[in-house]
Amino acid sequence: MAASSYTPANPESVFTYGAPQLKFGPGASDEIGHDLAQTGARRVLVVTDPGVAATGHPQRVADQMTGFGIEAYVYDGARVEPTDESMQAAVDWAREHGPWDAIVAVGGGSSIDTAKAVNLLTTNPGELMDYVNAPVGGGRAPVNPLNPLVAVPTTTGTGAESTTVCVLDVLSLKVKAGISHVRLRPTLAVVDPVLTRTQPAGVTAAAGMDILCHALESYTARPYTTYERKRPEQRVPYNGSNPIGDMWSEKAMSLLAGSFRRSVRDGSDEAARAEMAMAATFAGLGFGNAGVHIPHANAYPIAGRVKGFHPDGYPADEPMIPHGMSVALTAPEAFRFTFDADPGRHLRAARLLDPQAEQTGDPAEFLPSVLTALMRDIGIPGGIGAVGYDEGDVPDLVEGTMKQQRLLATAPRDVTEDDVAGIYTRSLSLW
Repeated sequence: MAASSYTPANPESVFTYGAPQLKFGPGASDEIGHDLAQTGARRVLVVTDPGVAATGHPQRVADQMTGFGIEAYVYDGARVEPTDESMQAAVDWAREHGPWDAIVAVGGGSSIDTAKAVNLLTTNPGELMDYVNAPVGGGRAPVNPLNPLVAVPTTTGTGAESTTVCVLDVLSLKVKAGISHVRLRPTLAVVDPVLTRTQPAGVTAAAGMDILCHALESYTARPYTTYERKRPEQRVPYNGSNPIGDMWSEKAMSLLAGSFRRSVRDGSDEAARAEMAMAATFAGLGFGNAGVHIPHANAYPIAGRVKGFHPDGYPADEPMIPHGMSVALTAPEAFRFTFDADPGRHLRAARLLDPQAEQTGDPAEFLPSVLTALMRDIGIPGGIGAVGYDEGDVPDLVEGTMKQQRLLATAPRDVTEDDVAGIYTRSLSLW
């Protein structure tokens, strides 16, 4: 930590690690009825969104449960990039049609996060905003255990099947926020690469940048030993970088190096799809314990304040900046800013992501150059200006970022408003 200002009086010596049970491979989703039967579940809610529902995957998952004496009902109203309103609608429906013994999420991070909220609020008292992290919401912790949750990702990106976090847009504040508690982590992650074949190239590109930034942010996060020592009841899922998280993140970056461009170029490349699915899961296992920092903190206001941008491959009925894309847009500048905190890690990450890349000139430029080359190759917009923002928007974006203190606390350097403003301004045009 060469340039770190973190010198705790009583350094932390303990890190924690949590993960769901995992079933991975082609055909894994055909076994969910068997898996749920082991829990004693008899009445199960399947949560998905309209686009994924149209592929037939959620109904197929529901249908094969009947052979195990399980009644399954499909709710297909989850919203891509969920809002407090869309999540509340899902919770209201689930409360009205319950009770449920278990929840199954089939879809991208949006469906999985909606299922987490449904699971939380069908087992615990209160309303959605009671549990959203402070200062946006009440920051309440669940008092009751949650039901078993099986997460079945159909996109390769969010890693939501591995994590304790549920993310949503709070419409009235034009900001994304989250609910984070260890009880939200899915009981079982069922990762079946076959289900990702219907993912359009634009979704593969945006969601893949989410995988990359999960791995990269958790790998460069503030080390767990730089925090003040916590009491047992103070421990949170995000520890900072740690040896187990590092292992998952490094492997995720190596998998991306060989499969990311291939999977965007040719969605039928089954080997590349399988490697992307594995990278998403591995990165989720890494950041779900280490945490993410500046690019994700910036992503929330970038997505939450969207103007008129319509990305390729996503529903065209309203403007949106997909989560993975919004994370990527300031990543090159964010990692230029964090370089001095641990140059060795930044250089190693660049090598893992592109073993053929040449390092020339300033070492601080190596990782940003690897990222911008990749973004150009896979069709990610060239900065926040390309999705509709200009210099006049920077103060509002900074305000949104500074509300994400849960994430900024994981950054390897202290982050001021001026620092964030500089990152945004330099990210208006990346090339």
